[in-house]
Amino acid sequence: MRVTVSPDACCGSGQCALRLPEVFDQSDVDGTVVLLAERPAEALRAALREAVLTCPSGAIEVSED
Repeated sequence: MRVTVSPDACCGSGQCALRLPEVFDQSDVDGTVVLLAERPAEALRAALREAVLTCPSGAIEVSED
């Protein structure tokens, strides 16, 4: 599984960083998403789906390899 983010689309709500701090962070400059783990552990799959669903701007995508 591979995670990609679009900082340009991000509105900075921070839901992803709150839900999965091991995968996402927020920029100190503008609050947009920062990806920490492009290929997170399989055990995080369900939480990643929730992060995608709760992202108000649709800035997170998860794809299968």
